[in-house]
Order: sequence, then C-alpha cells, then structure tokens
Amino acid sequence: MRKVYKMQDLDCANCAAKMENAIRKIEGVEECSVNFMMQKLTIVCAEEKLDAIVDKAVAACRKIEPDCRILV
Repeated sequence: MRKVYKMQDLDCANCAAKMENAIRKIEGVEECSVNFMMQKLTIVCAEEKLDAIVDKAVAACRKIEPDCRILV
C-alpha cells in the first residue's frame, strides 16, 4: 500500500534526507521518500502494518527536526 502524507515546517533538505534514511530502516517499510520541495512523505508498506509504521516515522522525524509535523 502506498500512502502520501503532507509535511509541515520541513525546513532543511539535509534533514529530509536523514528522515528518509531513518524511515527506510523501520521494519516493514518497503519504500520511502521525503520530497523536500513538495513537503511530502511517501511510504510503501503492507496495509496491516501502516499505523505502526506511521507512528514510528513520526517519532523518527520529530527526533531529527522537532518542529516538523507529518499531517496524518
């Protein structure tokens, strides 16, 4: 399943790359991309694992850039 989320207050392209790498390491994530210019996060994973993966992705992003929010 592919889901796209809007991101808010993502201020740094380097942070976007760090977030993408962190989310890719989450178990169950098949594919991930963070588009800095469009402020979008795309996650591909199994549908039944989506909620848990999104929770972990939000935590990983907060750790890297505390002001950035993923609008779920």
